[in-house]
Amino acid sequence: MHVHEGTAWYRILRVFLRLGLTSFGGPVAHLGYMRTECVSRQRWLDDEQFAQLLAICQMLPGPASSQLGFGIGLLRGGWRGALAAFIGFTLPSVILLFAFALAARALLRSGVDGIAGALQHGLALVAVAVVAHAVVRLARQLTPDAPRLLIAAAVAGVMLWARSPALQAAVIVAGGLLGLALCRGSALNTLRPVAVPIGRRTAWFAGSAFALLLALSLALPAATGGEPGGGGAGMAQLGAAFYRAGALVFGGGHVVLPLLEVSLVDSGWLSSDAFFSGYGAAQAIPGPLFSVAALYGALAVTPEAQGLSVLGAATAVVAIFLPGFLLLATVLPLWQRIAALRWAPSVLAGINASVVGLLAAALYNPVITTAVRLPVDVFIAAAATMFLLRTSRSPLWAVAWCVAASVLARS
Repeated sequence: MHVHEGTAWYRILRVFLRLGLTSFGGPVAHLGYMRTECVSRQRWLDDEQFAQLLAICQMLPGPASSQLGFGIGLLRGGWRGALAAFIGFTLPSVILLFAFALAARALLRSGVDGIAGALQHGLALVAVAVVAHAVVRLARQLTPDAPRLLIAAAVAGVMLWARSPALQAAVIVAGGLLGLALCRGSALNTLRPVAVPIGRRTAWFAGSAFALLLALSLALPAATGGEPGGGGAGMAQLGAAFYRAGALVFGGGHVVLPLLEVSLVDSGWLSSDAFFSGYGAAQAIPGPLFSVAALYGALAVTPEAQGLSVLGAATAVVAIFLPGFLLLATVLPLWQRIAALRWAPSVLAGINASVVGLLAAALYNPVITTAVRLPVDVFIAAAATMFLLRTSRSPLWAVAWCVAASVLARS
């Protein structure tokens, strides 16, 4: 890939800040916004280069749209450009969701009932529609044949039987191994080398850091054995939970929901209502869905009787985005070697199929079992789901419908 003359970091920051303020509609829409801005308007790279970088980001776990922005910033402005792209694209949504956490904390102090309770419940119903839409979309794309459907069904059954962070990691690994045996994919497309301002030494360092931090994040919950529900999450525990989720998210930002729910709700750090209403609120703002970590981190790190923790929000945001960026820094200089591996497509197909099963299990438990409480909730959530499936409109409309209908039904 030919890399044009470098771009000043502050210009990259300005462009991605504009994207962070205006990119509604979820990850797929974000990719369209970035292509329009970075290819058509700024001419930082051409369509072939954009498509190549996008293919690499979609192959990796993590938030594809944020990784794409990070990669463009890296190609255009080195590490400063990558950091500027991340801050610009992420900061607006982080601030908005932190503000939502302030409001949620006030509701927890005063008691959630009446209109406030209906608003919170409406946001939880948004999660039903959004996750159902994601399951259908991912199933169509990632389980088009019997072997992959079988892998997805097996993973869903296992996750409905038992839930734990370690088990989630295990079924993703098992899905990759089953893919190697059952999914005979074609070779990855041969692509020209990607010229990046980092070398293989940096790639190996980033890959080693990713693996070490993942091992620590998987070991930490068992090693601490604390009582997070009694006093809020410790900072190390919190960082481990969000790093683990960010490292295992294949298939899009919505898959982060089951990974985080097990760590945050089952531990007692967050209530189910707070978790799902926060997830619903994240659908109504621009920017990456992973920014919901700011809300969860702020609410989880302290007891309900105390104030919010800015440090908790910052820890959660950094921890959930970091693994995807480390992986991108690992893969970019080594892409040609990775693309040449014959077994890579089969393993990736199995991993993606396991992700469909993981998200399908989460749709039933805990999303539906938590949010759907009355017969009218079934209608509200079903109508929102059909809207998302049959139109290309922003999820913001589904948010408005669920909240308004929930308030009316409970008034």
